[in-house]
Amino acid sequence: MSAKVLKMLLWLLLGAGAVSLPSAARAQVDARALMRGQNNGGQNPEMGANPYMDGDEPSVAQDTARKERVRKPLESYFFNDSIRALPNFRWNVRRDYNRVEIMPLDTTLLNWRIDYPFYEKGVGDAALGGLGQVSLPYNYFERPGYRDFSFAEGFDAYTYRMENVPFYNLKRPFFRFSYLESGQKRYREEHFDLTLAHNISPSTGFNLNYRSRGTKGLYEWARNKNHNLSFAVSHTGKRYSIHAGYINNHIETRENGGVVGEWAVDDPTYEKPWGVPMKLTSSKAQNMLRNNAFFVEQSYGIPLVPVTERDFSIADLPVVFVGHSFEYNVWSKLYTDVRGTYTDPRFDRDPETGEFIPQEGLEYYEDWFINPAETRDSLYERVISNRLFVQVQPWSRNGAIGTINGGIGLDAHTYSQFGLSSLLTGRIEKVRRNSYFVYGSIDGKIRRYVSWGADAKFYPSPYRQGDLSIGAELRLTGYIRRRPLILEGRFRTETRSPDYWQEHLFSNHYVWSEPLSKEKETRFEVSFRIPDYAFELGVWQGLLTDKIYYDRDSQQRQHSGTVGVTSLYARKDFRVAGLHLDHKVLVQWTTDDKVVPLPAVSAYLSYYYEFWAVRDVLRVQFGVDGRFNTKYYAPGYNPALTRFFNQREVRMGNYPYLDLFLMGKWKRMRIFLKYQHINWHWFGNGEYFAIAKYPLNPGMFKMGISWGFYD
Repeated sequence: MSAKVLKMLLWLLLGAGAVSLPSAARAQVDARALMRGQNNGGQNPEMGANPYMDGDEPSVAQDTARKERVRKPLESYFFNDSIRALPNFRWNVRRDYNRVEIMPLDTTLLNWRIDYPFYEKGVGDAALGGLGQVSLPYNYFERPGYRDFSFAEGFDAYTYRMENVPFYNLKRPFFRFSYLESGQKRYREEHFDLTLAHNISPSTGFNLNYRSRGTKGLYEWARNKNHNLSFAVSHTGKRYSIHAGYINNHIETRENGGVVGEWAVDDPTYEKPWGVPMKLTSSKAQNMLRNNAFFVEQSYGIPLVPVTERDFSIADLPVVFVGHSFEYNVWSKLYTDVRGTYTDPRFDRDPETGEFIPQEGLEYYEDWFINPAETRDSLYERVISNRLFVQVQPWSRNGAIGTINGGIGLDAHTYSQFGLSSLLTGRIEKVRRNSYFVYGSIDGKIRRYVSWGADAKFYPSPYRQGDLSIGAELRLTGYIRRRPLILEGRFRTETRSPDYWQEHLFSNHYVWSEPLSKEKETRFEVSFRIPDYAFELGVWQGLLTDKIYYDRDSQQRQHSGTVGVTSLYARKDFRVAGLHLDHKVLVQWTTDDKVVPLPAVSAYLSYYYEFWAVRDVLRVQFGVDGRFNTKYYAPGYNPALTRFFNQREVRMGNYPYLDLFLMGKWKRMRIFLKYQHINWHWFGNGEYFAIAKYPLNPGMFKMGISWGFYD
């Protein structure tokens, strides 16, 4: 007989002996045990004390069976019942307040065909060319406004930041990897990403995200590597929550300065893209940007009323939360090149013969201030941020007055670059500035029909003194046959100081050191959405005063006046059985296109058919994506500054850019097949530029997979 069976028999005998005690005897034993517990200072006999005072009492065997561990549920006040009911969900944490923002966890075919991240929102961005390179949103009101290290602003679609590091809550461990590639090995464009996430308990989890995207360059000297890593840990308990993470962004890009002329991309003389002549002809012209950051945000809730067993979470109780947010963030940029010249075969035209007159010995940069032969510009910025905040929840988190927030913050800035004094001392100049600020907000909900909020932030510190931001928002939700209709309005007015590098820069090609006035901007936004009918309409109005920009020579300038910008956005998706007809259109006006150049119309259209190739096994999408914008003075790009500037030499646009795709989802694996820029050399004006002088990639075939594992 096995040991397991013997143990089972012994357990049954002992259990039967315990149960066979007469009820009166059991009552007597319980009474004596209670008395003994009182005599021992109130010690509970169930915690191990012997309940018998005399040795003649019958002994009752204790239950030695191992108790099943009770799995504690997710009780966090951050998530409501509908979010908790999801098998998996994702969120981002807010820096200044005790809040999180729920984000979609996409494992479907919905946007799988869009492999360039800067095309995922609205009508997309004006892109430099290939994967991993800089981009600029067409919609002015979606453009990032970096207050710190603005040189990295063009890579915003790729980089991890505290605000976009993902956190997960999963019922089972999750692992997913994706790999896409295109083109010949020598000129290949590659995309690899990996996500690993696991919940140790319903409230505690960790995740790792790694993305490697870039191109080896279809055009001369266009190689790019963009590596982004985030590691995050979270605990969202009933009272205590903590979010912590580490970020590493590493970007390497060779710079070619753009084509010598737009005619070159459509000239049959150059049969292959890599033969098109560029302005920077040395492999030494390149940028390297590095970023390391660590952050932690934590809060603790102090209920103002007793918490009972019936209170699943403290989201519906009066509570005061106290918290702290910390971030250590370091960015550096290194730009190198050597002096060289290029030749423009069509520099001018003979008025009599009509023949082109070439010009040799042309240079991309006019000035060489530090070294006349080569460039090595190194810039460094570090920000250490601390915030202490209090959040008062007067009644319920979803009440008419949901939360009242207030906080104070201190940012310690360190800037480093080669300066004028460095020419004599050989040492890198370091400048330290401290800025402190106060901020607050209030928000609430009236059932599911009205939600509102207002916030303010003010800097009394000498650095950024007088900077002020005030905002408000209101959302009204109505229902027709249980289908929501959402009307939202937002307002914000800001007064902000220029960032340090806009006032102080000493490099080999660009030097400026002069104080600038504060920028002022007021925005109004109204949007109307019917999610069940895939309909959206948005209107933005902005007034920009003393706008800072970069002129046609890439010199920093400030406009003395007010510029008005208006944007109108419309989205409507039609569906007939498996046929999808998706439309996004953006119309914009600017009162001064020399300061804020914008295309009048930008559009993204996607027509595809989606169906089950094998029922409940293989889902397929087949169709075409198209992008278009009208002609305008598209911005140029300066490699030494990694910034966009307002060139006035050429107008770009009126070119349709089409992608043909075939996507599939086979159980947990997604399949990617696309011919990008299928109309290359077929139709269009041949000027496939989104940024002046930088052609978009020509036609190429892409393929790849994404595989997710839940175990």
